[in-house]
Amino acid sequence: MESSAKKRIYLSSPTMHGDEQRFVAEAFDTNWVAPLGPNVNNFETEVAAYTHCGYAAALSAGTAAIHLGLKLLGVGQGDVVFVSSLTFSASCNPIVYEKAVPVFIDSEPDTWNMSPQALEKAFEKYPNPKAVVVVHLYGTPAKLDEIIQICEKHNVPILEDAAESLGSTYRGKQTGTFGRIGVYSFNGNKIITTSGGGMLVSGEEALVREARELSTQARDPARHYQHSRIGYNYRMSNVVAGIGRGQLMHLDEHLRLKRAIYKRYQEAFADIAEITMNPLNPRGDANNWLSCMTIREGCEVTPDMVMDALEAENIESRPIWKPMHLQPVFAACDFLNHNEGPLSVSEDIFNRGVCLPSDIKNTDADMDQVIGIVRRLFHK
Repeated sequence: MESSAKKRIYLSSPTMHGDEQRFVAEAFDTNWVAPLGPNVNNFETEVAAYTHCGYAAALSAGTAAIHLGLKLLGVGQGDVVFVSSLTFSASCNPIVYEKAVPVFIDSEPDTWNMSPQALEKAFEKYPNPKAVVVVHLYGTPAKLDEIIQICEKHNVPILEDAAESLGSTYRGKQTGTFGRIGVYSFNGNKIITTSGGGMLVSGEEALVREARELSTQARDPARHYQHSRIGYNYRMSNVVAGIGRGQLMHLDEHLRLKRAIYKRYQEAFADIAEITMNPLNPRGDANNWLSCMTIREGCEVTPDMVMDALEAENIESRPIWKPMHLQPVFAACDFLNHNEGPLSVSEDIFNRGVCLPSDIKNTDADMDQVIGIVRRLFHK
């Protein structure tokens, strides 16, 4: 008897090509499966060459990279750190690891990223933050010209959370390379994956060298095991790095397919006044990691209705990130609103938004099915 189960259409699942196995097999063949090794060194070199970041340290997760980045910028107990509110919690959890104080900055409507206006308000209220963590949400570059200008005026370093935006550019330059420190993620659903892993990048070799030392338990250069400071077990393994090397070979292909998915949705919903696709920054090129839509306020169709209709056909979708200033764990933290009224830009996007299936393995038929389900909700 044939199964009646419907094909699962994913939000964004890993896409393997075969080159990954070649590098992993090499690690097994040489018995170099422990942390560090040729794949780690080469993956760092290849990411640095692709992004023109200068120097790179391969780590166990993007979260680990943010944590070490904050430590390298001197963030410690009681320090204030400005961070985007509309993001995943990994952007701000490491601030709390260091017993520092996150202050959340609202989005602006043009790109959904950190609002320069709200950032200015934050500096007026907290004139001496230790760092600013800027997120490129869903792969769309933030308004870096304005944000960099504000941070330079106040002499505060930027940690660029490019976890979702590898391959995105701003004025022709790769995201992740504008701040003093940048971070990429290779989690399973990212544009390329190592199954789990991340990268800390910087134009300053000394910072990356320090990150490598801290990520390998901060062992002193002695014959015996000696430690003069606290370190972390954050280094990427040679096997995992092999997956990343194979994936990186296909990053441009993934970018092309992700951008085609966004364009397909944009064209398919162009005649539906109630739907707006997530905005892109005209000063750059987004990697379109996830394609998202918002529904006009007051429409009888809700984001939950869209997600329920898709799930009924075994199609994965997701709400927009719930802003961090609305999370119970950060209820005591301050938030600077882009708007003058009570409703923030980030909360409004969360209330009205849906992340659509953005898997590069989706066929034309898959895309037709997703689009058809959404269109039927608005054209009854």
